[in-house]
Amino acid sequence: MVDLTGQPDAMADARVVLSGDDIRRALARISHEILERNGGDHDLVLVGVQTRGVFIANRLAANIERYEGFAPPVGSLDPRLFRDDPQHASGQPVRPTTIPGSLEGRPVVLVDDVLYTGRTVRAALNALSDFGRASRIQFAALVDRGHRELPIRPDYIGKNIPTGQDERVMVRLAEVDDVDQVDLIRMSPVGAGS
Repeated sequence: MVDLTGQPDAMADARVVLSGDDIRRALARISHEILERNGGDHDLVLVGVQTRGVFIANRLAANIERYEGFAPPVGSLDPRLFRDDPQHASGQPVRPTTIPGSLEGRPVVLVDDVLYTGRTVRAALNALSDFGRASRIQFAALVDRGHRELPIRPDYIGKNIPTGQDERVMVRLAEVDDVDQVDLIRMSPVGAGS
């Protein structure tokens, strides 16, 4: 998962897999794909998964406004309390969930930075049901790194990045990290020397 501090671990080897320009192009493509699939539906709502998914959803909304002249409303969602592995939610403060009105009968695009096991998406789907029954829910991820534990796949993908279990994908965004970049970090075994 993503380190909320945006800093690589001292015992890790990192390499850039997406530059700022790569991210910009991927989000432009995803924005066009969302418009193609949803036909410019003005009821469309984007909901970003806290934290970086919210920034990505805002960028997608800005792109859609630039292309179509309307900006879909953007909400934020922290699904950690809906997870089936509660230890994952412990130790970090719950971030705000703000949904722009009822989702009843509206198309929703759930947005996250990295798709890994699928457990966050499953939790987010459960959480979204508290805000009304959407007409359809689609899923957009900037990075799909594989290793799914649940039968979940994104409708929109910025980039597939095959990873090993000893690797981590770190999405860094200018809004919180002062840089747009995706790093692939290979974690060094504890106590390994150089």
